Amino acid sequence: MKYYSLNKKSPVVDFKTATILGQAPDKGLYFPETIPQVSKALIHNIENYSNEALAMEVISPYIGDAIPKAELERIVNETVNFEIPLVKIKDHIFSLELFHGPTLAFKDIGARFMSRCLGYFARGSNEKITVLVATSGDTGGAVSNGFYNVEGVEVVILYPSGKVSSVQEKQLTTLGNNIHALEVNGSFDDCQQMVKTIFADAELNKIIKLTSANSINVARWLPQQFYYFYLWKQWKDKDNPPAVSVPSGNFGNICAGLLAQNSGLPIKHFIAACNTNDTVPDFLRTGNYQPQKAVPTISNAMDVGDPSNFMRIMEIFQQQIAGLKNTLTGYTISDEETKATLKSVYKNHNYLLDPHGAVAYNALEQYLSQNQNSKGVILETAHPVKFYDVIEPLINQTVPMPELVAEQIRQEKVSTKISADAKELKEYLSKQ
Repeated sequence: MKYYSLNKKSPVVDFKTATILGQAPDKGLYFPETIPQVSKALIHNIENYSNEALAMEVISPYIGDAIPKAELERIVNETVNFEIPLVKIKDHIFSLELFHGPTLAFKDIGARFMSRCLGYFARGSNEKITVLVATSGDTGGAVSNGFYNVEGVEVVILYPSGKVSSVQEKQLTTLGNNIHALEVNGSFDDCQQMVKTIFADAELNKIIKLTSANSINVARWLPQQFYYFYLWKQWKDKDNPPAVSVPSGNFGNICAGLLAQNSGLPIKHFIAACNTNDTVPDFLRTGNYQPQKAVPTISNAMDVGDPSNFMRIMEIFQQQIAGLKNTLTGYTISDEETKATLKSVYKNHNYLLDPHGAVAYNALEQYLSQNQNSKGVILETAHPVKFYDVIEPLINQTVPMPELVAEQIRQEKVSTKISADAKELKEYLSKQ
């Protein structure tokens, strides 16, 4: 498999090079030259596949010969070794719980897969790889955990000061060793722009071998397809494929789902569930793509005003908005609606959503009200305990805290404060 830059001004590369570079030299995102098609036999007999075997079937064509089969099997087995259950909330609405991994967030799969790929690529090399990543919340913890103590890899994480939850902050600032947290006085979009500026800095890239662990990196983005195949494996009504509502920020997760659908997975429709940072829903309504300055919300991991992966979504649909609108509907959900939904679902169905899941649930209900013969699934992307400070006042109860999280909360935060200035970031990296 070869990958080309969406800016079309860089050479095509293999999976290894695309993973190590993160972003193409022309600042474009890498995209596969072809979208592999899964066999009809796999779709029809999916219940007979283990999660590990299913992941291998999905990801192998994208890797090509960049990683030997035995190594790839090891990487996959270590990536998907936790439960991803489909849980019924009420008639016609289900939740695919993606928070049973080590950092209680959906990004564990992508981060674990990528960290192990980079670890393999770094073997036998004397050159250290520096992973530079911006996070709006859960990416930081997942990347920290996935790359912790990976030999030959240093990790630098940028996060917006005061705009991630207390649990999220502790998950990315307490490990130490090869994990370095930079607390940026700005928004996630500022963090992401700083990362993009650094990747485009030819002078620095001659000194440091840089890559990204955001979903702009193919090794983070592509394995997110697994969720959707695991959904279909557990879906009972095979004659009525579900609509899937995805809490959407940087659009890597839903982009992976659209890729899986394009490869032959039966998903009826996708719903981009956004908070007030609704650049994509606004585009779907108006046809005008206008990036916004991100504003803070209680569903903070989705506080993205200029989602990088939307370029990949448009590429899947060959830049045709008509085809996209037939497959994807966008909804904008306010904080007040999010809170009301969270409270209502807990009271009426005894299911505790996190704020991002609540956004997805509200958007799905709106869609189902207009498509009454449909059934739907929300992606519950984070454990509610990660947002206990938001949730507990709403339900007037304590959110049970796993011991792993309790231990992280007790640890001391270690971060370096910097301004939203790429020059300051460059100075920091130059001294590493």
